[in-house]
Amino acid sequence: MRAVVFREHSPSLDVYEVIDDMPTPEIGPEDVLIRVHYAALNRLDDWVRRGWKGLNLDMPHIPGSDFAGEIAALGERVTGWQVGQRVTGNPTLFCGQCRYCLRGDQHMCEQFAIVGEHVRGACAEYMRLPARNLIAVPDGFDLKLAAAGNLVYLTAWRNVIVDGKVRPGETVLVVGAGGGVNMASIQLARLVGATVWVIASNADKAEKALALGADWVHDRSQDPNWGKAVWLKSGKQGVDVVVDNVGAATWAASLRCLGRRGRMLTVGGTSGYKAEVPVNIIFGRQLRIIGSTMGSMEDARQSFGLIFEGKVSPVIDSVYPLEAYRDAIERLQSGEHFGKIVIEI
Repeated sequence: MRAVVFREHSPSLDVYEVIDDMPTPEIGPEDVLIRVHYAALNRLDDWVRRGWKGLNLDMPHIPGSDFAGEIAALGERVTGWQVGQRVTGNPTLFCGQCRYCLRGDQHMCEQFAIVGEHVRGACAEYMRLPARNLIAVPDGFDLKLAAAGNLVYLTAWRNVIVDGKVRPGETVLVVGAGGGVNMASIQLARLVGATVWVIASNADKAEKALALGADWVHDRSQDPNWGKAVWLKSGKQGVDVVVDNVGAATWAASLRCLGRRGRMLTVGGTSGYKAEVPVNIIFGRQLRIIGSTMGSMEDARQSFGLIFEGKVSPVIDSVYPLEAYRDAIERLQSGEHFGKIVIEI
C-alpha cells in the first residue's frame, strides 16, 4: 500500500518518504481495517518525527492521528459494523481492563497510546483500529471535515468542557488563533455561552478568529504586550479561564491574566515545557491549573455529535495530496495556517 513513512528520528523533513510497498496492516479479531480517504495533521506529527527518549517505534513509522474513511475488513469478533461503512474514530488506544478504563476514563489507561504517535497511523491507504474506537460518519457528511475534527475537538471538549467546566457568562481567553485545538476551544466555549477573547499573531488571523465567533481579539503583531491589554480590557479584574497550549513562552503572562479563582487549561506546550510559574499569583488569586490529554470514548461521541449536528465546524486551511506530505508539514511548521491541514489519501 502507499504510505508516508520515516525510518529514523530526525529534525529534518528529509527523512519522510512516500512508498508504494508498505505492507497492509494485519487486523486482529476485534479490529477493523480502514481504507483511509483523508488524514489531517497535528503538531504531534512533527514532534513524533523528531522523537524523544522513551518513544520506541516500530520502524518504518507511519504518522497521522486524524482520519476518516470506510471499513475495508472486519475482524472475526467484530459486530455492529459493516464493510463499506463510513467511519472516523477516537485515536486514543486503551486496554479496556484497567481501573481507569472500567470507570470510563479510557484516555487515562495504564496502557495509553495514540494512533500515529505510539503505533503506525493514518497517512496510508489502510490503517488498523480497534472496532471499539470507531465513530460512524453520517451519510452525506464531508469526510474531510470528519478527519479535520478528529483529535482537536476531542481534546478541546475534554479540556474546556469536561475538565475545565467552562460555564455560561464566564470570560475565556484563548492564547493563539490558528491551531486546531484553539479553534475548537473558541467554538466550544461560545457554544456553552461564554464570552471568548483571543490572542492572535497577526491581523489576518485576528479577523478569522472574529469570524469564528470570538468576541474580542488582540493582535499581538501590533501590540506585543497582550497580557496588559487583557488586564485592561477586563477592567483589571482578570478573566475566568485561560486556554494556553503554547507553554513556556506565554505561561507567566497567561497566569497573570486570570482573575480570582481563575482556571488555566492546557493540553500541551508548543514553545517548551519549562515554564515560569509566579507562585504568589497562584495562591494569592486562588488559581487552578488543569491539564488533560486526549479524551474518553464518551468525549469522542459528544464532540463528534456536535460536529455532525453542525453546532461546531472544523476549519480546513488546505488540502494536500499524499505525495506532498512534506509540503504540508512545512506549512504546519510555518505557523501561517489557520485551521487544519488535510491530507488526501
